[in-house]
Amino acid sequence: MSLIGRLDALANADTTPWHRASAIGKLVLAAGIVLCAVVSRSLSLVLALHALAWLLVLSCRMPWRIVLGAATYPLLVSALFLIATWGGPARAQLLLVLRPVHASLTVLWLIATTPYPDLFAPLSRVLPRHLADGLFLTYRALFELLGRAERLWRALRMRGGTGGPPGRRLEIAGEGLATLALYGFERSQHVYAVMILRGHSGRICGCRHWAEFGPEDAWVAAAAVAVAAAAALLGGRA
Repeated sequence: MSLIGRLDALANADTTPWHRASAIGKLVLAAGIVLCAVVSRSLSLVLALHALAWLLVLSCRMPWRIVLGAATYPLLVSALFLIATWGGPARAQLLLVLRPVHASLTVLWLIATTPYPDLFAPLSRVLPRHLADGLFLTYRALFELLGRAERLWRALRMRGGTGGPPGRRLEIAGEGLATLALYGFERSQHVYAVMILRGHSGRICGCRHWAEFGPEDAWVAAAAVAVAAAAALLGGRA
């Protein structure tokens, strides 16, 4: 199963209280956690929020492979900034590493516990209609292309397409990217045709249960209180 398939399965598993909490509550909580970590210069607060992000991810019963991937990928980008600022204050460099990993884990928790129609339905109420629908379709198209690229890469490795001289490998990589571009174009045409046939009325995210609150939202409220307490107690520390 591809990454998008595993995330969709996790989001619809309904195995933890996080899955049954309202989408709007989880969206506000995730935005607050990420915003606090980004704007704060307190290492103590960022460390506390980082620990909370790990707690959220681990409590939703997510496979370790996905968790480690979400925690590792941002480090590849952070490494470029660390090299550029090498020799600076250790505190600033540690913040530079923690913030992207923290944001990645928080977003992973959000999309792994919230079906994507519920995730985009609140955004469709505050953003312009065409922008919200565009984000909705782009989200699905992006992960479908990633899944397609993963299958293409696996096929190339099985057939020896990743070996040979550098020139040949570069040629194969270009052909693979061209194949993905054509697939994306054909896929968008197909999706648009299906939407027209099914009577597209101008709004995609029409879900109504994204704001249905229940007992499980108490967990979201408790996490929000923990974030607010950490910001109040540790926000002024270095």
